[in-house]
Amino acid sequence: MARSIDTLAVHAGEPRDKAHDSLVTPIILATAYPFDDTDELHRYFRGDYQRGEEYGRYGNPTQEVAEAKLAALECGPEGTSALLTSTGMSAIVTTLLAMVKPGMHLVITKDSYRKTRVFVREFLAKFNVEHTSCEPSVAGIESAVRPNTRLIITESPTNPYLNCIDLAALASFAKANRIKTLIDATLATPFNLQPLAFGIDLVVHSATKYLGGHNDLMAGVVIGSKPLIDAIREHQGMFGALASPFTAYMLIRGLKTFAVRMRHQNESGLRVARFLEAHPKVEQVWYPGLESHGAHAIAKRQMRGFGALISFAIRGDLVAGSRMVDACQIPFLAPSLGGPESLIEQPALMSYYDKSPEERTALGIKENLIRLSVGLESADDLIEDLDQALAKV
Repeated sequence: MARSIDTLAVHAGEPRDKAHDSLVTPIILATAYPFDDTDELHRYFRGDYQRGEEYGRYGNPTQEVAEAKLAALECGPEGTSALLTSTGMSAIVTTLLAMVKPGMHLVITKDSYRKTRVFVREFLAKFNVEHTSCEPSVAGIESAVRPNTRLIITESPTNPYLNCIDLAALASFAKANRIKTLIDATLATPFNLQPLAFGIDLVVHSATKYLGGHNDLMAGVVIGSKPLIDAIREHQGMFGALASPFTAYMLIRGLKTFAVRMRHQNESGLRVARFLEAHPKVEQVWYPGLESHGAHAIAKRQMRGFGALISFAIRGDLVAGSRMVDACQIPFLAPSLGGPESLIEQPALMSYYDKSPEERTALGIKENLIRLSVGLESADDLIEDLDQALAKV
């Protein structure tokens, strides 16, 4: 029987009958899992016998439940699997190291997460892995592909301008050219976007954000076909980029309310974005749910909702933006996103403090840009607070 994402968030991946008749999945803290005898050991390594892992670096029962739930939420084709990691970046790094080899060429869009671009540009280049950075569109990606291209890396929506890639067109092009695709869909979440359904090969999320949902854990996940995930899992066993059993437990707990939270945050995000777009002190708003956004048509076609991250430029400079941010009484001045508390920041300071204004401009980061992560507070209260803060500009 097909289940809605609301029901999957609560029940998927968890056996009905749990250890000690517990209602919730227990935290298993064991580092080793003994065998009854050497015969069982032989059968296990031959693949004749199914049981848990032998050592904690290769898996954990609590982790496995979290992975099964995350794979179910992505609603991919049969055989979809997930691998939980210690952070979103560890999911990206482990995946890329498992997939690349010297002489290979990657394509990465210019507005992909900054640290992902740094890893590709500075770390992978040491091992003769080539890359091309391109405009964030299917046409831009197509123009960057070479005969030795084996992987395309992008995001949808992107941070901070929330550009959206036409996933069906991208998957069609990539499959025709025998190229794997990797999408970071952290900002969308599986509630709003399910890239595997469009033919994308791998999806990465920073589970620190909406999936955990409470600003109290760090984790990452990569989701795709079982053969691909199994290959990445082998590398995780070497690198040790594990999420702890307690983190896995907290993630399962956070996912129980995932669908409820996303409905509220989608609704509040759209309301706040419309308020900002109509405000005389705001120069421009980037939010895919607005008709004015360049990727609105794509987002409307492939997303259930538009999320809770909003970027906007005020009519003023960096100092004026700081006055506005400092005047906010509800959002906290902090990085990250996706939790119950609304967060606000100036990307020019929070993420690009080490760059000059000229360098930030070259990177597309406006001095008057502000990024707002809408939390679970009342949209009316947030709008009232933003209105009084904008009066200080």
